[in-house]
Amino acid sequence: AQVILCSHGSTMMLGEDSSAGRYWQLVGEEALKRGVEGVVFMGAHWEVDGAGVEIASNPGAGAVVKQPVAWVTPDKYVDYEVCLTALICLLTASGIEAKLNPTLEWIHDTFLVLNWMFPKRSPPVTVISTNAYYDPYLHTAIGAAVRPLRHENVLIIGTGGTVHNLYRNAWDNIILHRDNFAQTRPPQQWAIDFRNETLDAFTKNTGPALRRAAMRLMRHPLFRDAHGTDDHYAPVLFCAGAAGDEDDVGPNSSPAEVWELEQMCNTQFQFGEWAPIKA
Repeated sequence: AQVILCSHGSTMMLGEDSSAGRYWQLVGEEALKRGVEGVVFMGAHWEVDGAGVEIASNPGAGAVVKQPVAWVTPDKYVDYEVCLTALICLLTASGIEAKLNPTLEWIHDTFLVLNWMFPKRSPPVTVISTNAYYDPYLHTAIGAAVRPLRHENVLIIGTGGTVHNLYRNAWDNIILHRDNFAQTRPPQQWAIDFRNETLDAFTKNTGPALRRAAMRLMRHPLFRDAHGTDDHYAPVLFCAGAAGDEDDVGPNSSPAEVWELEQMCNTQFQFGEWAPIKA
């Protein structure tokens, strides 16, 4: 199955129509056509201390608690049913310290995307946390460790951001008018330039070069302008690890993009092509 990098943007992306949301919907349709067996997420809003990561393993039906979503009416998400599964063997076999967490409160970065992709009910799904040290090599290695699941018809998704600095966003329109897409001023040049850097890095590199390009961007002079913290970039590294093996030849594409809050660019990336549908 595919590797998809979702720039999930603000919470309002859950309830507002956009080209990104329609792309997520299309991903779900393509996955269901191919009988996807499960979904593995790395989001941006769940981090753990220590040397490794944690894996969501909430037990039983109805066990997923969703955190409230700002600026979105609860009827958009409270009754959405998440079907759980757990994954740990691949990580520990790769030398990555991992343990199960049965009490995770699910956060909008994951079920926002799930709700668009699979609006009735998700396939079996789990979430891998990030590590609070944000070591680029570790997060890339986590993606590489779960890469074999692609051959078991499992969809691998990173949900973070390409240009995502909450400190530099314009919040007045969303707070005062509930309008996340209003661009009363054009994006500043630093946001446009880093957006262009990510587009080049992820569409013009394949295989191990993709992994190197993703890690190299963290040393870019504009990285800290585009990412006030590292949390929304960790899922980017995860995707590069999952789609950056020597056998991964692309093509990598950017099927959708939307700007929010003037300075937040939600670029979507798809690594590789969908496999033909079996007759």
